[in-house]
Amino acid sequence: MKKIFKNIIIIIFIVINGCSDKPLNNPYSDSNISNQNIFYSSFQERPKHLDPVRSYSSNEYAFIAQIYEPLFQYHYLKKPYELIPLTASEMPEVLYLDKNFKIAKANKNIDYTKYIIKIKKDIIYQNHPAFYKENNIYAYHDLSSKDLENIYTIKDFKLNSTRELTVDDYIYQIKRLADSKNHSPIAGVMQEYILGFKEFKDKLNKKKFSNTKSRISFVKSNDIYGIKKIDNYTFSIILKRKYPQFLYWLAMPFFSPMPWEADLFYSQNKLKKKNITLNWFPVGTGPFKLTENNPNLKMVLEKNENFRGEVYPSVLDKFKNRKYFHHNSERILPFIDKAIYSLEKEQIPRWNKFLQGYYDNSGIASDNYDQAVSLNNSGDITLTDELMTKGINLKTSIAASTYYIGFNMLDPVIGGKSDKSRLLRQAISIAIDYDEYISIFTNGRGIIAQSPIPPGIAGYQDGKTEFNKTLFNTAENNTISKKSISEAKSLLAKAGYKNGIDQKTGKPLILYFEATGAGADTYAFLNWLRKQFKKIDLQLVTRVTDYNRFQEKMINGTGQIFQWGWNADYPDPENFLFLLYGKNGKVKFGGENASNYESKKFDSLFIKMKNMKNSSERNFIIKKMLRIIQEDCPWIWGFHPKSFSLSHKWLENIENNLMANNTLKYKNINNDIRIEKINKWNKPNYLLIYFFIIIIIIFILSTFIMVRKKDKENAYD
Repeated sequence: MKKIFKNIIIIIFIVINGCSDKPLNNPYSDSNISNQNIFYSSFQERPKHLDPVRSYSSNEYAFIAQIYEPLFQYHYLKKPYELIPLTASEMPEVLYLDKNFKIAKANKNIDYTKYIIKIKKDIIYQNHPAFYKENNIYAYHDLSSKDLENIYTIKDFKLNSTRELTVDDYIYQIKRLADSKNHSPIAGVMQEYILGFKEFKDKLNKKKFSNTKSRISFVKSNDIYGIKKIDNYTFSIILKRKYPQFLYWLAMPFFSPMPWEADLFYSQNKLKKKNITLNWFPVGTGPFKLTENNPNLKMVLEKNENFRGEVYPSVLDKFKNRKYFHHNSERILPFIDKAIYSLEKEQIPRWNKFLQGYYDNSGIASDNYDQAVSLNNSGDITLTDELMTKGINLKTSIAASTYYIGFNMLDPVIGGKSDKSRLLRQAISIAIDYDEYISIFTNGRGIIAQSPIPPGIAGYQDGKTEFNKTLFNTAENNTISKKSISEAKSLLAKAGYKNGIDQKTGKPLILYFEATGAGADTYAFLNWLRKQFKKIDLQLVTRVTDYNRFQEKMINGTGQIFQWGWNADYPDPENFLFLLYGKNGKVKFGGENASNYESKKFDSLFIKMKNMKNSSERNFIIKKMLRIIQEDCPWIWGFHPKSFSLSHKWLENIENNLMANNTLKYKNINNDIRIEKINKWNKPNYLLIYFFIIIIIIFILSTFIMVRKKDKENAYD
């Protein structure tokens, strides 16, 4: 018994001695937190497209913009937003040409615009098996089943190589935009501008190929008439007209370079069957490369060892003769070694991990709003005492974004150009109370939208002097007020749906809303939305799917009513108004006009407006365009969100740049502060363990005493 007691005491001593001050709730390995310069964040929805030819969602840009490099980028610090060279060595030379492709002598004789673009030398791609050669032959371009026996991911290829970036890679990517098999959402837009793009697109897509290799060979060997290689570092693009906004497009991931070797490598069917595709494993020249792609768990970006380095920007940076001069010279990007993004679908664990210090940044969900911010005595929004004590920083701004409920204009009930469907859409638009929505679901973080155009963009209507007259009336005190439910019901009756009953069939009108997501927030919103429709006696059925299935419905035009949003790609009204341009329809043309709206009047004005610089004449045209879509109501004009972002004090170089997507390279981590705070906030509490140990000791002692007593009694007997 003494021996047992002794052993138990030793075990207890070891347990107590093993209790340390290190956090027990660390979701990462301790060595990662302690020794590496890592950025930790989260994502809610798995990205679907990581091929820049097709990607057009903010959750996808969060990754590919760190890997791929278009020609230009937005200056990180300057407002108004300013484009600067990225891989380009200078801003392009712009020439205006007449119909004979000679320099135009007068503004009225301009038929074409020519951009001459030069790129920097010695830019190198990340290491990749697609570039590896043996005896001057690509080793992995014709893989057999035997070659792939132990290959499950791109990391399993033992050999890799790299090469220098040339203008051929940019030209090849533009050709890929024209390939219908890539389903690029901007192909329709580009054929409107780039000379010869449509002709190349038609030629490519009409031709039948025996395999993908021959298709890629055709793309390589055939040229777009308006795109010419001058040398390895210089090429030109000719547009069919003036289009000042084209420079903004050249700063988007669509125009990132694509090496044909990578395209051919990933085109192999045997690799596709293993889900090793360009859509899943990007190949870029940027500061980071994707080293782990497990969207059901985490995605990891690591520093690209071949990255040339880039200087951290300064507001003192300046241009001289198109060339860009850095004020800084020593702060070389990127600062961090790795970024780990963990899948967090639910708000509560995401918020808790941020407060514990395990995520470096966070938004503010509705459920956490009161815990995060409050109003001070001046009525300004400020952080709560709890977050201020933690040293958390708050950045706020009105996002260059819009969120809306859209009607599928191809739908036989809610869509179309008839008065019947238009009046129905107007009635629903009046019934939806977005003031209430903003109050309930965004904690007031938003402003009512009068049109697609958000604040800070030319053509924005402030809801005071300019507003949507289809939905609002002017009140006596010179403010505006939403039209009443009785007015909405009157419109509904004119549409033939008095009291929500289809007058032709005598049956209730049932409408369908396509929803995404799961959880309490989603279903609370859907319940609220059904109540909005019920105010005018309409029945709404909600169909919930994941985001990828939702995208498929939008592409096929099978949805009826949906909620979506748009973040500005560039700071120009054209980038919002093109969402309603007929030839950008999602179903017919694969564009971003998700409602598939089409209006001859709107389209003709759009064509006239889109190539203009901002002016009083352009503003007048935009007003006419807004009046047309406000009457037609292809959208329920929702709201423009206010952006609230939180970050810990150890996360440095955080700026509110709403245009730039490639911002990971600017971030820096003060790891000493992070380790100190994480250890402080997550210090383990061993009181419960100590309590149980004491109980165990008391139990053992009691048992020991009882046994000894029993032994003595037996001895006396």
